Amino acid sequence: MSPRVLLVDDEANIRRMVGALLQSDGFETIEAPDGNAALTRVIEDAPDVVLLDLMMPPGPDGLATLEQIRKRAPQVPVVMMSGKANLSDAVRATKLGAFQFLEKPLTPEGVLVALRSALELGRTLAENKRLHEQLGHDDPLVGTSVAMEELRALIARVAPTESRVLITGESGTGKELVASAIHRQSARGSKPFVTVNSAALPRDLVESEMFGHERGAFTGATDRRQGRFELADGGTLFLDEVGDLGPEAQAKLLRVLESGIVERVGGERPFAVNVRVIAATNKDLIVAVRQGSFREDLWFRLNVLPIHIPPLRERPEDVPPLVRHFAARCAARLGRPVHFDAGAVPLLAAYTWPGNVRELANIIERLAILASGETLTAADVARVLPQDGTVPPARLEAADGDAPWRDIALSETLDQYERELIARALSISRGNVAEAARRLLTDRANLYRRMRRLGIEPPRNNIGGGSNEGSL
Repeated sequence: MSPRVLLVDDEANIRRMVGALLQSDGFETIEAPDGNAALTRVIEDAPDVVLLDLMMPPGPDGLATLEQIRKRAPQVPVVMMSGKANLSDAVRATKLGAFQFLEKPLTPEGVLVALRSALELGRTLAENKRLHEQLGHDDPLVGTSVAMEELRALIARVAPTESRVLITGESGTGKELVASAIHRQSARGSKPFVTVNSAALPRDLVESEMFGHERGAFTGATDRRQGRFELADGGTLFLDEVGDLGPEAQAKLLRVLESGIVERVGGERPFAVNVRVIAATNKDLIVAVRQGSFREDLWFRLNVLPIHIPPLRERPEDVPPLVRHFAARCAARLGRPVHFDAGAVPLLAAYTWPGNVRELANIIERLAILASGETLTAADVARVLPQDGTVPPARLEAADGDAPWRDIALSETLDQYERELIARALSISRGNVAEAARRLLTDRANLYRRMRRLGIEPPRNNIGGGSNEGSL
């Protein structure tokens, strides 16, 4: 499908000539003679990019139109053009969110390069938005543990600053979610949030991806391309898995962090970028520095404000609210209620979650899709939970001395087994704590004490999405 450009100019001759140029280059064009018509077209025709004139008597002018477009369709990039603009007009247009400012008389190459670059920015922002929605990055941080409360408070303190942040934590703990929260709560929240997965960048294309390239810079470079730093200008660049960057990429990244100057591959004119960098890694960079695989000076540059996200196994009290959150999300997607009974959630909280929150989200989605009814039970959960997450004593087959011995942490294993026993007793008792205590041959007060110690939330009737009575 051809990219759609909205041409906004009060001169029909300009619209005709620019339209012919764009159509010959494969663009689809729609036109508007003034600002009011442009706003209608933006809503009705959903253009991919807008080419907007500054002076359009009797009004509204281009700046007023730009301001309204940014409010009504903030995801659509706008390229301004004018033959009578001064520096203050260009500065104001940039502050209002214009992608670029072209001076008339226009050149074919200048128009095409500006629009292609704007389209690339639009695609990047749309993809980031889609991924954020898919991964729940626009959701609030979910959890009731002390660790999560401290994390939220730290984000609130860090976000308003311009300092770089280094987020550490195991895979699946939600490092990009934290980075997105910092961006949204900062003064840059309305500007681009651009993500780079450092581990996924081919080593021979790192420089091009990060800093961009000019046409003809290397074989296959048929067009000028903006790098991630340039796309994130004014906003935030999130460098995920920064510990996987190679030595050459680390050196180039360090130079940009020190100078704020970027030069495209094959380019002759370096330019400044205003980008806040947030980095993340699941590696121990201090160890990597000692081993010589990560530059110490780069680590110092990135590690201005460190944030560590604890693994889910260290905060089991966060599992029930996360289950509610993911169940509600699945219910909205599937168009039907998704509930968990009183015994199912403690069983989920008892698991050690080596894949952290990402693994929990996947398990909830699998359970929701495969559910034969509205309410999922502990038996349903037990069928899908991996069996290698924990090894409770009842499963150790070493009574005859033939099985090989494996070192285990006694206290953690006993706690895990106790969680599993309590979860199953609650499931059989349909969430009745008194009945579960009777089946476990103890009293209710003692069972409540053990549940609190193990981070097991007292059961309620249902957890999940939908509107059944008693659900959350």
